[in-house]
Amino acid sequence: MLKNEIEGYAKSYGLNYFEQIFEVCDYDTVNILAAQGGFPSRYPHWKFGMDYDQLSKGYQYGLQKIYEMVINTDPCYAYLLQANNLVDQKIVMAHVYGHNDFFKNNCWFSNTNRKMMDVMANHGTKIRRYMEKYGADAVEQFIDRVLSLENLLDINELFETSEVKRRRQDIDSQAINENQDDYLTDERSNALKSFMRSKQRNEDKDKVAAKSPLMEEIITAKDESKTKDIMGYLIRHAPLEEWQSDILGLLREEAYYFLPQRMTKIMNEGWASYWHSKIMTEKALTSAEIIEFADKHAGVMVMSQKQINPYKLGIELMRDIEYRWNTGRFGKEYNECTNMQDKANWDQKLGKGRDKIFEVRKTHNDISFLDEFLTPDFCHRQQIFTYKFNPRTGRFEIDSKDFLAIKQKLLSQLTNFGSPLIEVESGNYQNRKELLLRHVHYGVDLDGSFAQETLKNLYYVWRRPVNLATQYDNKEVIFHFDGKDFKAIS
Repeated sequence: MLKNEIEGYAKSYGLNYFEQIFEVCDYDTVNILAAQGGFPSRYPHWKFGMDYDQLSKGYQYGLQKIYEMVINTDPCYAYLLQANNLVDQKIVMAHVYGHNDFFKNNCWFSNTNRKMMDVMANHGTKIRRYMEKYGADAVEQFIDRVLSLENLLDINELFETSEVKRRRQDIDSQAINENQDDYLTDERSNALKSFMRSKQRNEDKDKVAAKSPLMEEIITAKDESKTKDIMGYLIRHAPLEEWQSDILGLLREEAYYFLPQRMTKIMNEGWASYWHSKIMTEKALTSAEIIEFADKHAGVMVMSQKQINPYKLGIELMRDIEYRWNTGRFGKEYNECTNMQDKANWDQKLGKGRDKIFEVRKTHNDISFLDEFLTPDFCHRQQIFTYKFNPRTGRFEIDSKDFLAIKQKLLSQLTNFGSPLIEVESGNYQNRKELLLRHVHYGVDLDGSFAQETLKNLYYVWRRPVNLATQYDNKEVIFHFDGKDFKAIS
């Protein structure tokens, strides 16, 4: 059986993965699953239909083809295209085992819910019930607003210390024991029920503490503390109805589930590509399949002048790290060597490359991966430059070959996935219960049209005027929306 063959090769190389389950699907089914993020059951929303239509037309017009999809769950589910030939299936199966190993071992995935297949289905059931109770239009309109905010997350929320986790579990268990009958019949999500209990406890504490000026000062400082988790802040402080808080909590949970995949796109695809290349060229290919594999692999790895190919950049940087640590091309002695001939022939025969890439796979995300391991020599060999569009020739042309400029541009594109970094500064701006957000400016100005639409959606949730502070030409500008008019205040 092909699955057992490829799994045996993966195991022989030391990959450590969840139980792997393959499902073979026709292309229409694959499109449906891809449109829904890989999950067969999601909440009803028009955006899934839109994505499905786009994927279907892309396949019909020959613009794209999905060979496989793999989901971060335990057991790990992967969907293979029924139309794939034998070589394609070998490639994608080997590729899937690389993803599976990455999901299981990379630290950024350590706290993701591995039973998300069931969780997504439960979310869909819950939202359908809300639609029946409050109306499909009202629920869908609220979801539309919340989805525009789903990138306003804080990566630090991915990690929860064992002490915090234990304390939270004790509180939840105590609440279940205290009110078990109500708990079992309550249709609200666990996240919302836990939040409501926590909110009630905090309100009780605040009533007592308000008598003390010192405690009042501490509470005020805590309430005004900055956070990048905008969705979490809205759950805690926005004047929402319970069903709205519940839906916001469900969508926030899903957004944080997908967050590590966005943070490790280059590494994840590079790691999977490295292992499908290794398994195919050293183990799985027959002599008659080599040309076909080379053609398919080259098609995946082609690099565009307009954007970075994560498969290509990831696999080549993994190979470069392995080579450098095998030959000892790192550290103080190598970096301070000024003899170009000695440096070109440098080989200490350390043989630490394989161990090093397994270590890198465990601890890094895309930003730290490129920041630590991208080198001038690598950029030169891979012909990675910065480009800009020349209106005179109508083409993209090389703008700079400077390594620091290349690295800075790559890192700036990856920082917060190219989206502006926004944090809450106050929920009581100018003592008028207005929401004040601040754009953390890293040299790229905010797009005013996007800011305007986002503030409209925030107003819908916050139900009071909302403000967004940013910078233009080193001068602070505050965008203000009061439900009717949008204006910029300098």
